[in-house]
Amino acid sequence: FDALERACSALRADDSVLRLKAPSTLTMRWLLARLSHFRLAYPESEVQLTSAWMDVDKVDFRHEPFDCAVLLADGQFPEEWDSVLLFEEWLIPVCAAADVAAGPWPLARLQAAEQLHPTPDRRDWRQWLQITGLAERIPLKSGQLFDMLELGIVAAARGYGVSIGDLLLMAEDVNAGRLGLPWRQAVYSGSSYYLVWPKAHRAQARLQRLRDYLLAEVAAMRLPEVERL
Repeated sequence: FDALERACSALRADDSVLRLKAPSTLTMRWLLARLSHFRLAYPESEVQLTSAWMDVDKVDFRHEPFDCAVLLADGQFPEEWDSVLLFEEWLIPVCAAADVAAGPWPLARLQAAEQLHPTPDRRDWRQWLQITGLAERIPLKSGQLFDMLELGIVAAARGYGVSIGDLLLMAEDVNAGRLGLPWRQAVYSGSSYYLVWPKAHRAQARLQRLRDYLLAEVAAMRLPEVERL
C-alpha cells in the first residue's frame, strides 16, 4: 500500500495543478479572492482549492490528495515539510458596523453584550478576556455556539451579538464599514497561518511562486488600528 501511495504521490506531483487544502473561514474571507488574482497573474499555475472544516487544522500528505495546505498551527511541523509563516492570528471582538457608529464601546456595554462563540468550547472569548485582563470584569457567557469562525462573524454582522474574530480576516470588512470593532484590543492566540508542503515535492518552482504571491498579498493588507496585547 505504501509503495502504491508513493507512486500516486509522484503522479500527483507531475500534474500541472497544485492541490491546496485550507480552512473554510480563511478560504471565504481571504484566500479565495487571492487565488483568483493569482490565476490571472499566472495562468499557467492552476490551483485547485479544497476548503475543509477542521476543528484542529491538519493535513496528511501521504494519504490525502493535496500538494500543499494552509494551516492554523503553532509552527511545529514534520521534518519532511517546508513551511512559511503567512500571518499571525490576532483575536478581537466584532459586531455590526451600525453598533459602533458612535465609536468604541464603554466597558458597561461590552459587559452587557450577548456573546457569540465561534468555537463550541468558547476558547476564543475565554482567551481574549484573560489576556486583556477583563476576565474578572466581564463574565464568560453561554451565548450562541458555532463551529466555525465565519458563522460567528456573520451573526455579529447581523446584529445578534458580539463575536470574536481574526483581525486580518475581517480587515477588509472593517475598513469598508461592513463590520465594527467595539473594543480595540487584539490578543495573539498563539497560532498562525502557515503555507506548508512536502520538501520532496517535485513542483517546487510552482510552490515557491504561490508562496511568494501569498506573502506579497499579506504585506499589502491594510489592517485597522488596534492595540495588540
